[in-house]
Amino acid sequence: MSTLLLDAEALYVELRAGVRRLLQPDTAMVGIWSGGAWLAERLQDDLQRPGAHGVISSTLHRDDFGSRGLAGGADATSLPFDVEGRPILLIDDVLYTGRTVRAVINELFDFGRPASVTLAVLVDRGGRELPIEPAFAAARVSLPRGQRLALAKEGDRFTFSIQDTR
Repeated sequence: MSTLLLDAEALYVELRAGVRRLLQPDTAMVGIWSGGAWLAERLQDDLQRPGAHGVISSTLHRDDFGSRGLAGGADATSLPFDVEGRPILLIDDVLYTGRTVRAVINELFDFGRPASVTLAVLVDRGGRELPIEPAFAAARVSLPRGQRLALAKEGDRFTFSIQDTR
């Protein structure tokens, strides 16, 4: 098996540049729990955006809720701004099947109807099961189905690990 080396910090720099191009003056950034929330928090600070970023959980709208139950992040949703009529920029660490993004969009609409929803991700690993594409991805990689790419936060730095899911 080959080893995939990804420099999460270098990819973060790419993500920051891509997000900067996607932002409008009234755009609210919302990080998907948990890796996307870490990224959104750092982006909010680094881009010196006024106000607060939001955090959103997919737990209550997942199509596998019956088998997963209330895993971590169930009460993580915090949107400290009005969603209604506002452009929303969703931030996530790794995009794979698209099911988490679908669940998050359902959760987001429980809070109002945004003007638009755009997605930016650190890594797009392909393998989509739903018609969801990011407006920006800092990297595109391919991993076997039995592996998972996980973002970790160590202090104020990010790292990646590859985990076997079999």
